[in-house]
Amino acid sequence: MKFLSLVTLIFSFSAQAKLLELNWLDLVPEHEQEQVRKSIRQQTQLGSHDESAQGTFKQVFLGSVREELNNTQVKIPGFVIPIEGTSMAVKEFLLVPFYGACIHIPPPPQNQLIHVTMDDFEEIKGMWEVVYVTGTLTTQSYDHELASVGYRIKGTSLSR
Repeated sequence: MKFLSLVTLIFSFSAQAKLLELNWLDLVPEHEQEQVRKSIRQQTQLGSHDESAQGTFKQVFLGSVREELNNTQVKIPGFVIPIEGTSMAVKEFLLVPFYGACIHIPPPPQNQLIHVTMDDFEEIKGMWEVVYVTGTLTTQSYDHELASVGYRIKGTSLSR
């Protein structure tokens, strides 16, 4: 009995250890990251809703995904753009790095957008709220009328 409990504990610990807590820069291949940092600084100085800032943000990204992240368990923060659901409960949505992304033209590049599907509707307080999505990340692209997306997550939990 003690052996079985120990095996269960070890298995639980190793399963938890495989969860990668990502930020948005982690989704960008290393050879593009310096361009991204520069663009973010420039966008911050101009303001995130300034059209010239968004144009610069879009232009510097090549939009490549990191294939080595395919089929990994991740947790990442972001903002919700509902596809199936409302501003208060979602089942399918785009996860974006900043409030208002995809609503203002142009959208971020594909490696800064994640298409998320959940099994059931998940409550949110609103589209301005940061949420944390946990699930399996894949490098499968997705085209939506708002943007081309480079990553997908099959969500297992959504938290605030």
